[in-house]
Amino acid sequence: MKRICFALVAILAMLQYRLWFGENNLSQYVVLEAQILEQQQSNEKLIARNQILKQEILDLKSGTEAIEERARNELGMVKEGETFYRVVGSDIRQSSQFGQ
Repeated sequence: MKRICFALVAILAMLQYRLWFGENNLSQYVVLEAQILEQQQSNEKLIARNQILKQEILDLKSGTEAIEERARNELGMVKEGETFYRVVGSDIRQSSQFGQ
């Protein structure tokens, strides 16, 4: 009976050692779970960004409105007969420095 108890305690000790200090132990598992969660969140952000880019590509292929909007915003283009006004604001920090 003592031998069986000793054998069971030895097996339990060996399993506990593997759980806490062996290869693929519990702390490595927790770290890997955190890395997986972080990667999944990163993947979700990239998937959302890809969906936006796909939609933008479809808009650019299907009509001229998206192309016109992009030309206006990025290149500063205006239609014939339109008047372009640029409003230049002052920097608040600069004006407050001069007022002191």
